[in-house]
Amino acid sequence: MGKGKAKAKQVKGKLKETTGNVTGDRRMEAEGRAEKVTGKVQESAENAKKNLRGR
Repeated sequence: MGKGKAKAKQVKGKLKETTGNVTGDRRMEAEGRAEKVTGKVQESAENAKKNLRGR
């Protein structure tokens, strides 16, 4: 997965989290939080790969 897709996952997660918060849907809020964290982890992994290749 590329860095752009990881960022998109973070944005999608944030939207879900906010929507869940506004509507009171705790499940959607939690799913959004999880998706946002997954995107951050994937982005970190991409950065790590990039750093390793650069050496």
